Amino acid sequence: MHLEPFAEGKSFIHSLDPRIKIIGLLPFITFVAVSDKIKVSLLSLILGICLMFLSKLNFKILISRLYIVNIFILFLWVVLPFTFPGEKVFSVGSLTASKEGFIYVFNITLKTNAIILSTIALIGTIPVFKITHALRHLKIPKKLVMLFFFCYRYLTVLHRDYNVLYNAMKVRAFKPKNSLQTYKGYAYLISMLIMKSYEHSQRMYNAMLCRGFNGKFPILNKFKAKRIDYIFLFLMFFITLLLNYA
Repeated sequence: MHLEPFAEGKSFIHSLDPRIKIIGLLPFITFVAVSDKIKVSLLSLILGICLMFLSKLNFKILISRLYIVNIFILFLWVVLPFTFPGEKVFSVGSLTASKEGFIYVFNITLKTNAIILSTIALIGTIPVFKITHALRHLKIPKKLVMLFFFCYRYLTVLHRDYNVLYNAMKVRAFKPKNSLQTYKGYAYLISMLIMKSYEHSQRMYNAMLCRGFNGKFPILNKFKAKRIDYIFLFLMFFITLLLNYA
């Protein structure tokens, strides 16, 4: 399980200072999320697509990410038009789909994809170690940053343990069914994962103590913003400001 499929690359976006990318992204996605204008959502999606091309993302992996997100949005297309009041478009039995409902869910679709694309393009292109350092440089509380880093880092370990345990269950002829035995099997699987997580945490903590860990990671590489970083940040702020008047 590779949690950083977009972190490695030599594109323009990859070369930017991680702090600049985080600072530039947050106001943009916040404004897009709270806006209710379709024009703003559409322009934001266009910007997200532009960032995607600038970062030269792996298109196949990107589509798989967008597919997962849009599966959830599909349920909104089924539900919202029939629950949102407004001008009638058509009826299915006692249910009436409204024009305003379709417009509302269309806007949600545009906004969601715009935010996902821009976030992957800017944050997904930063290795987790650099994200951690950038957050500390931005004065995010140390404990919160450490919690984020360890959760993110050891998802790979938990996923590996899950695969080992689940494959062991299949070797023993485990077949998921709607039965008490299946529920017990999954309960044992979850309990074993919890136990293994505890064991991993103990070994990891002892290993860190042996290496002189004192509550913080040493920063070996200092960030240094270049002129191009400030230009990019100015452009992101300027675009966000323009969207406000769109």
